[in-house]
Amino acid sequence: MIVRKDLFDYLIDEARQPFSGWDFSYITETGRMQAEPLPWNYTSVLLPYLRRAQTLLDLGTGGGEFLSLIHPLPKHTCATEAFLPNVALAKKRLEPLGVHVFHVEDEMDLPFRENKFELVINRHESYEPLELQRILAPSGHFITQQVGEQNDIEINHLLGNDPPEEKTPWNAAYAAKELQEHGFKILDQKEAFPMTRFYDVGAIVYYLKAIPWVVEGFSVDKYIDRLIDVHTQIQENGYVEVREQRFLIVAKN
Repeated sequence: MIVRKDLFDYLIDEARQPFSGWDFSYITETGRMQAEPLPWNYTSVLLPYLRRAQTLLDLGTGGGEFLSLIHPLPKHTCATEAFLPNVALAKKRLEPLGVHVFHVEDEMDLPFRENKFELVINRHESYEPLELQRILAPSGHFITQQVGEQNDIEINHLLGNDPPEEKTPWNAAYAAKELQEHGFKILDQKEAFPMTRFYDVGAIVYYLKAIPWVVEGFSVDKYIDRLIDVHTQIQENGYVEVREQRFLIVAKN
């Protein structure tokens, strides 16, 4: 039988597995991290709009994981990605499907002409409403699922931190109002606060390595005592859980 300290060391070491693109399957497909379902499905929301679109832009495609699963794609489909290592992954995955992939670090300066796209989609990527308005065709649609400012703050609580301070709110009401101020019509707006469970401390470490901005300055060495506490909680209760925040907006130019 593995004793608790040996198990903790094993899980921490095991969390060193490489992470690439925007693929959490190493801990989600094995059930080590499980999220409560949202009351909507991003793909199902966008499919009716995708069916009618001849031109599509995916903002912040990551490694192209999501976009590669959508069939058929419009004849002219483009994708952007800011994180340079992901660009190579996205090109390898998407270019054989006819998708043009662009490395774009500034959402206020997209390399596309005016009125180019009938549909712009965006899952968990920043965007600039004025630039969206410029590249969207008249009556074009923007569909986005975003991560709100309250997301994962309980992970900071678990590790003994105050959550990072947000200078501005980021939620469905704020984002919808901002788009309306730039001339968009809001067709749909939803928000949810689902729970996510972690079933071992290694899954939490793997998750935080992939998205280090959740806990500023995170490292195993820095938080070793708190991670041992979290490990003990999981051993006693079976899991720890934190609240997420997601919102969905469908807007028309």
